[in-house]
Amino acid sequence: MEALPLAFTSGWASGINAYACVLILGLLGRFAGADDVPTALTSNGVLIAAGVLFAFEFVADKIPYIDSAWDAISTVIRPTVGAIIAVLLSGEASTLQQAVIVTTGGLVALLSHAVKSSLRLAINTSPEPVTNIAASSGEDIAVVSVISLAAFHPEVALVIAGILLVLGLIGVYVALKFIKRGYARFKAWREKRSAPAAGSSAV
Repeated sequence: MEALPLAFTSGWASGINAYACVLILGLLGRFAGADDVPTALTSNGVLIAAGVLFAFEFVADKIPYIDSAWDAISTVIRPTVGAIIAVLLSGEASTLQQAVIVTTGGLVALLSHAVKSSLRLAINTSPEPVTNIAASSGEDIAVVSVISLAAFHPEVALVIAGILLVLGLIGVYVALKFIKRGYARFKAWREKRSAPAAGSSAV
């Protein structure tokens, strides 16, 4: 079960930005001597593909509404990448251990993806693009930092990723309450405006 901390952390990172997770792990495994990184992630093909897709997501993720569309497309991709990395990490583990590791990677990736996409929908209620850019940049920095730490200190990174996941879930809860409250106020304001118009037409 030694691979579990890295599987959890890479799952969290994959749910936020799968291509950045693969790219950073691959680069660290190939050039920085991170022994826990699966060899498959260090190949030229994987690094080039991850780099190109990361560059595309780096731009798309900072444009309002485009980011939410990209999140929708990535709903299957991000958890799948998290699970694949977990499969590679499980290596020669027994069947039960592999199941636990793979389930952890995929499930955590799905949860962090849900957090990211939900928060982005909330952010997109504001028309200005600055918030999107700031949120996306913060996510990129968090993924790169936590994955870089996980490659050499997986247990420490596990704690950080777990805290970030919990904070994200709390953020989604608060954002949903805020959106519901705002919608209720808008609905009440619209009904208040339509009431005089309905009264005057009746006269």
